[in-house]
Amino acid sequence: MNQQITSLQNSPITNQQVNRIQKTNNQTDTVQFSEILKNALENVNKLENESNIKTEQLAMGKEVSLHDVMITAQKAAITVEATVQIQQKVIDAYNEVMRMQV
Repeated sequence: MNQQITSLQNSPITNQQVNRIQKTNNQTDTVQFSEILKNALENVNKLENESNIKTEQLAMGKEVSLHDVMITAQKAAITVEATVQIQQKVIDAYNEVMRMQV
């Protein structure tokens, strides 16, 4: 179980979300997949929104560091790419399970 939580800390889920999952995990010893998925997608959305806001601020000439804009955009792009890769792995796993003979 600790291995699951450790692997979650390296994913796009924030530490606050991991702590909430740990508390839930201590109470029921189960982590809902839907909760993890929801938190991860919320984090991706948050990073995309941050990137869009900083890009708009730069375009409007507001005082914002170009480095911050580029780093935020790269974080969002990497997170989206990781999400797409995870989606593909889940689809592949589902297809593999469906091909199994019972």
